[in-house]
Amino acid sequence: MIPQVFKEVIDLGDGRTISIETGKLAKQAHGSVVVQMGDAMLLCTVVSSYKESTMDFFPLTVDYREKFAAAGRYPGGFFKREARPSDGEVLTMRIVDRVLRPLFPSDYKTETQVMIQLMSHDENVMPDALAGLAASAAIQLSDIPFECPISEARVGRVNGAFVLNPSRAQLAESDIDMIIGASADSVMMVEGEMKEISEEDMADAIKFAHEAIKVQCAAQLKLAEAFGKKPVREYAPAPADEAIEAKVREIAYQNIYDIAKGGHGKRERSEAFSAVKDEVLAAFSEEELEANEGLIKTYFNKIEKEAVRELTLAEGLRLDGRKTTDIRPIWCEIDYLPSVHGSAIFTRGETQALATVTLGTSREANMIDMPSFEGEEKFYLHYNFPPFSTGEAHPLRGTSRREIGHGNLAQRALKNMIPADCPYTVRIVSEVLESNGSSSMATVCAGTMAMMDAGIQMTKPVSGIAMGLISEGDRYAVLSDILGDEDHLGDMDFKVTGTADGITACQMDIKVKGMPYEILIKALKQARDGRLHILEKLTDTIAQPKADVKPHAPKIITTTIPNSFIGALIGPGGKVIQELQKATGTTIVINEDPITEEGIVEILGTKQEGIDAVLAKIDSLLFKPEVGGTYEVKVIKMLDFGAVVEYTQAPGNEVLLHVSELAWERTENVTDVVNMGDVFEVKYFGQDPRTRKEKVSRKALLPKPEGYVARPPRDDRGGSRDNRGRDSRDNRGRDNRRDDRDRKPRDNDRD
Repeated sequence: MIPQVFKEVIDLGDGRTISIETGKLAKQAHGSVVVQMGDAMLLCTVVSSYKESTMDFFPLTVDYREKFAAAGRYPGGFFKREARPSDGEVLTMRIVDRVLRPLFPSDYKTETQVMIQLMSHDENVMPDALAGLAASAAIQLSDIPFECPISEARVGRVNGAFVLNPSRAQLAESDIDMIIGASADSVMMVEGEMKEISEEDMADAIKFAHEAIKVQCAAQLKLAEAFGKKPVREYAPAPADEAIEAKVREIAYQNIYDIAKGGHGKRERSEAFSAVKDEVLAAFSEEELEANEGLIKTYFNKIEKEAVRELTLAEGLRLDGRKTTDIRPIWCEIDYLPSVHGSAIFTRGETQALATVTLGTSREANMIDMPSFEGEEKFYLHYNFPPFSTGEAHPLRGTSRREIGHGNLAQRALKNMIPADCPYTVRIVSEVLESNGSSSMATVCAGTMAMMDAGIQMTKPVSGIAMGLISEGDRYAVLSDILGDEDHLGDMDFKVTGTADGITACQMDIKVKGMPYEILIKALKQARDGRLHILEKLTDTIAQPKADVKPHAPKIITTTIPNSFIGALIGPGGKVIQELQKATGTTIVINEDPITEEGIVEILGTKQEGIDAVLAKIDSLLFKPEVGGTYEVKVIKMLDFGAVVEYTQAPGNEVLLHVSELAWERTENVTDVVNMGDVFEVKYFGQDPRTRKEKVSRKALLPKPEGYVARPPRDDRGGSRDNRGRDSRDNRGRDNRRDDRDRKPRDNDRD
């Protein structure tokens, strides 16, 4: 018997609905829901161990996976099983994690796992926008301590109107693609890309999404109430000792405040803070340290945060001595690496990124193979964050989620500035060499300059900046170009990228509840001032994209050929195209346009003469002489019954000049009239109706000799002989074969 099912339906107001259902699946999980929109269905489960972890942080894992069966497909490749998560799945994990994590109690240290799975796919529904709703709803049905329900919503804008959770087709027409995460009273996370929108438009999009999220949060509370809200589990709270806190505060607060006010560099400041911590620890006995060392360090970190924040709120000063709107010193350089197709260094304070650009054909496009999306990217960016960039040493264990997320943000910031007619596949790799505050924004700036250095004709240059916020009651300070420590100690990490005319991408995490939209607008406008300052530094280094690619970089020419000529260019078994690539030193890629059904030919090569040779070959394939026209030809092969000639204006385009068309006089030997390499003119007659082959004639351009008498047509003289020969040959062959079979000894005869 099917168990009782509890369900809530959310009306999106345009005929579409989202349903949240529980009670049927995965009942041994501490909370489980199925979220459905159209035919898209996500199963989300949450489990939190009842045994407290020994880790000093909250071990939360958010996992999102898309099952290929959900779209009626098989996993690609040899191994037919879902394996490691794709970049798209990792990005969905990140946007859910960033909203959930701050709402668990700060002293809750129990291992918790949220698993979200796409079980059924609908091509008109983008499932990542439903993942946050599913995760929060599952937690609401559990006994896990969690502050309040949240949800996430995607916002697009088509023809000036906001669209909630748009389809992929609608996003193709939209100038906004943002996912907003929020509770009923606070926006907590924003991530997305835009096509140069204003700060006010971005704020309006966030408000639009927040109104929808409020409805989704209310639906979760209704579902939990109908299902039966479980009592929140008890757990061991963090230890507290007011006397220890007071002692640490007395020793540390003013010292930290004075160090923070000194405007030191990262290493010097870190060493000074460590000395204060050592002084605090030295003030306690060995017995006290053995019992409370962890608590003492916790109080020290708390007081350090308070002192640094107070310095900014009270005096408008920051850890490195800057005022709230100041940008750190910037220096840039292009064309640093001699062998790459494009390169640039961007250094801002103690953050440095070295970006390289590699140019290729469509064959080098990044293939995306997910159940919810199949396609390719002709522009993509990879971001690497090695441990030495922060002065650390630790094992390298593959690409981290953070690297995937930061690279995706930089890619989204730049991709809409690549012109639609760019013939290249463009790959940017950003190597972060130093980091103390927003290496992703340094990547955007370095990537912009590297592409301009490579000769990619960007529509407009893009810069980026990371903003911060420190607030206490009615007091607040918006910080431009934040340090790594300010990110950790502040209430907001807000990264904004854009051109001089508008925002192209953003990523925001807000730690403070109920931040007024007025502060958000102020932060966005202050970010714009900072972006324009940084953009000026970029354009001082390279004002315009270089007119052409570097001499050692590949040039690419794209042309089209009729579909019927693709086979001729490729040749049997690829022989023609392979020999052509080898002879010209080029790479040739042929794709078929799905709309026009033409062949799109990409020719990539470092030498123009090689590219020209390929174009000449294509022209020769496409060359079609007109009936009655006169064309210059060259003899390239001698035969007993004629000469093979090629059109000089279309090398490789060959035709047979029959011996009978060489001259008006009877020609016994072809060499009596023409020889290898001879160049002369012929007349083109089109297809010969008798041989069904193209016919050209040399003699047609020569005057007839005096007294010339044409010979009778060949068919009139040889028709009966051909029939007679065919009949006798057929009969003779058939009779002989029968006689041969009769004369063969059989096995029985041998016996």
